[in-house]
Amino acid sequence: MGTKNTEKTRMIAVTAIMSALSAVLMFVEISIPIMPSFIKFDLSDLPELITAFAYGPLFGVLVCLIKNVIHIAATQSAGIGELSNFILGAVFVAVAGLFYKIRRNRKSALVGSAVGSFSMAVSALPLNLFVIYPLYFNVMPKEVILSAYQDILSSIDSLWKAILVFNVPFTFIKGLIIVAIAFVIYPKLSPILKGGKSKQ
Repeated sequence: MGTKNTEKTRMIAVTAIMSALSAVLMFVEISIPIMPSFIKFDLSDLPELITAFAYGPLFGVLVCLIKNVIHIAATQSAGIGELSNFILGAVFVAVAGLFYKIRRNRKSALVGSAVGSFSMAVSALPLNLFVIYPLYFNVMPKEVILSAYQDILSSIDSLWKAILVFNVPFTFIKGLIIVAIAFVIYPKLSPILKGGKSKQ
């Protein structure tokens, strides 16, 4: 009983720490010259992925949720950006974490992370086209958003093409970068997160 309570306490504490770290990383945004100014790169999905590997996909999604709830306090997008970040991040870590939970080895983690990155990228198209950008249209005209893409690639003549050409590849590459970093640091963190019981 004592061991189970200790493990539960550790999981709660680590989830809280990872959520705070993820929220901080969400504020450290990097502009990408070949992307519209409102699309930025950050590493806030990294703690979520590590938590999903350590404790399972639900904990990774929980970190993603808490991070975005925290970030809403300083939102510049009326919560729309946080909604998008949560849905895409949840898809990413849920898929990756589920693969690793089923078979806890490095190969499964790698395959799951790649599939998670791909799933997140594919989800970016319908999510942005039918949910996120229509919400943005309430505060920013569609023509303004489309023109931001056209400033980079003038041949873009529709929103779905803009999302397909820019958002989808960007989201996939972002996922792969986070996976690469996670694979470097997770083996070192795993014994700490699991109380000295590393399974990788």
